[in-house]
Amino acid sequence: MNHTPEAPAAASQPTAPAADSAVPKIQIRGLTKVFGDKVVLDGIDLDIQKGESMLVIGGSGSGKSVLLKCILGLLHPEAGSIKVDGEEVVGLYGDDLERIRRKFGMLFQNAALFDSLTVWENVAFGLVQGQRMARDRARGIAYEKLAAVGLGEDVGQLTPAELSGGMRKRVGLARAIATEPEIIFFDEPTTGLDPIMGDVIDRLIVDCVKQLGATGLSITHDMASARRISDRIAMLYKGKIIWVGPTAQIDVSGNPYVEQFINGRAEGPIQMEVRAL
Repeated sequence: MNHTPEAPAAASQPTAPAADSAVPKIQIRGLTKVFGDKVVLDGIDLDIQKGESMLVIGGSGSGKSVLLKCILGLLHPEAGSIKVDGEEVVGLYGDDLERIRRKFGMLFQNAALFDSLTVWENVAFGLVQGQRMARDRARGIAYEKLAAVGLGEDVGQLTPAELSGGMRKRVGLARAIATEPEIIFFDEPTTGLDPIMGDVIDRLIVDCVKQLGATGLSITHDMASARRISDRIAMLYKGKIIWVGPTAQIDVSGNPYVEQFINGRAEGPIQMEVRAL
């Protein structure tokens, strides 16, 4: 009878260079989120430094999306602290939460474009609705951001229904950077794309984040993408972060859970529940 092992102890994080360690851009301590009887996040600690690209990996249902939603304030944790630039986010509501959210940009898994708006209106949505910017000025910025992701003004007049999957991702990225956010979240940025388009999107992500000087936090199960867009990688398993380290060290982590995941092996300490036919 197979017995699923307990989750390994949470990983201690590598010490960041002194120049970067004063105030992390995002600091998470003891973050716990529970749904009914299921503990999804179990006392997570994680620091993300200003200007770095952090990526979180883990299997389906490991809590990656829940972590993002807690940072964004879309979910409220049962316990723990989330600080952005040293300011506590947990417990903020209304105008105080919106002030923090203005630092954020988001590339959603399926782009999440508004079908009733043209492409340029989608890109400019945060400028017009969030910042109350005049439409003419917002349109100009939208076209600039579309150009930054390799799309011309003709695309700006199209509707989302007229776009290919890769174009939708690029429009989603243009919208994510339109407000020039300090922190950009990427939710499975290459899901549904072929390998070539996935590489194109990854390169655009790296270039756009670098040009903005932004901090990136991504979640994915695509290890090729993970290696291309991240400086450091953290792995979530059973609600805990079990490994954190530089991306360059992911293949020599020495952690059997990480090794099994990145190599896509069925055999190992991570046991998948498969129901026999």
